[in-house]
Amino acid sequence: MSTVALKDVTKIWPDGTYAVDNVSLEVQDGEFMVLLGPSGCGKSTVLRMIAGLEDPTRGEILLNGEPVLELPPRDRSIAMVFQDFALYPHMTVSENIGFPLKLSGIEPSPRQDRVDAIAGALGIGEVLGRRPGQLSGGQRQRVAMGRAMVRRPGIFLMDEPLSNLDSGLRAELRAEISSMTRELGVTTMYVTHDQAEALTMADRVAIMRRGVLQDLGTPTEVYRRPATLYTAAFLGSPKMNLLEAAVYVHLDRYIALSFGEQTLYLAWSDPRARAVARYHGERIVVGIRAEALTPVTPDTQGHVFQGRIRYLEHHGHESLAYLDIGATAIVVDEIGAALTDTRGQGGGAFRRLGGALQRLTRPGGAEVAPEGPGGVATDPGRHHRKPAELAVRLAPYPQVSHGHPLAVSVRMDAVHFFDQRGDRIDAGWR
Repeated sequence: MSTVALKDVTKIWPDGTYAVDNVSLEVQDGEFMVLLGPSGCGKSTVLRMIAGLEDPTRGEILLNGEPVLELPPRDRSIAMVFQDFALYPHMTVSENIGFPLKLSGIEPSPRQDRVDAIAGALGIGEVLGRRPGQLSGGQRQRVAMGRAMVRRPGIFLMDEPLSNLDSGLRAELRAEISSMTRELGVTTMYVTHDQAEALTMADRVAIMRRGVLQDLGTPTEVYRRPATLYTAAFLGSPKMNLLEAAVYVHLDRYIALSFGEQTLYLAWSDPRARAVARYHGERIVVGIRAEALTPVTPDTQGHVFQGRIRYLEHHGHESLAYLDIGATAIVVDEIGAALTDTRGQGGGAFRRLGGALQRLTRPGGAEVAPEGPGGVATDPGRHHRKPAELAVRLAPYPQVSHGHPLAVSVRMDAVHFFDQRGDRIDAGWR
């Protein structure tokens, strides 16, 4: 049994920058957990603290329920695979893979048996006599994985192991890593900035931004019901349409969502209606994915946007149309400004993290960011407004072009609502 638990873990660099802030996370035995986020969000630092390569400023790290902060890296039963492979150039593939076993004092014969078995499983049995400089990028990555696996560790930590490879090889190794770790039943924590890797490989995904845990759930949960505006903006291709809307309640009848020139109506019978109704007279953010929009004839009644095509993108298997519907789009910054310690400046124990949206571990009494024009909370570097370009999926090479009118029907059951802080407005937890 191998489990990982982080309890209120924080890492502050010497200059006062928060690399990781108050992260609490549990990884179950045999689970494949992916840490997903943009560069600089703290996900690799989390892995390094678990491995013992960095010490947290505060908080607890538990392996199999036991605190390990005083335990050296070599005694943590952890194997780590890095982005840059970190192979010994003067050793052969066989020597690289078997090196951890040699350090452990395992005799040459059983050591070679384990090396051969791992190399065969990874498809590199024919290159055991070569040195790293004679291998392709994919082969070098397989060697790095083999060196980690041959130790039979309790936990695998993988820090963007596929980011240096081409897209075809990434897809191939993605499937291999996912299959092998599950066959071995090894608890795995995998860091990536690639949402395709996260959504296809993970049992659960932990999404981070500026050191803060934004969302946690299965790939289906975080995609279909994102807990924060940031998660909604980060996941999906094309990105979710995020539109600013004013809320007007017609009690016991419907809720009107005004996007400026056009309006959608949320039925009072919708289970989310009463939650949205609390924002009567205010502005919220409405999220609509491209798959929730269907082209219809201009005279179609119901939940319909009318617009003109600003431009088309042809992707072979489909086309994407971007419509001008006279609405305002909210653009969420994926990175934002660096966070520094403000407790000495009257910031108190709670820090707004530069406006980062935090739900999972939000302390009581959290302050609310001041509102700007239009009612959406201001946050320097978090988001800004621009004229909306509504992304709609079309058939390959449709019979429309730039400037053509297009009407699209909206599936209201697939629409997402977020408040001024960026938290999900919903009838309940998923």
